[in-house]
Amino acid sequence: MDEVLEVAELATDAGVEGVLVWVFRLLGLVLALAGLGLWLLADFSFLWIPAVLLVLGILLAVVPDLLLSLVELAG
Repeated sequence: MDEVLEVAELATDAGVEGVLVWVFRLLGLVLALAGLGLWLLADFSFLWIPAVLLVLGILLAVVPDLLLSLVELAG
């Protein structure tokens, strides 16, 4: 966990935190839409795969912003 916080602190110091957050948000949106599309449009017998994609997409959209906020508060 310390390594992740160190990388996030480096990104904050370099001034690219906004770009990284938006890249992860877009990736999360794509994963969430893929999971939603599999669940609604495909005849998929394994419902856990779309659920995992949805949860992973939501986490990718939320966690980087929270992580950078935590780094700013801690350091």
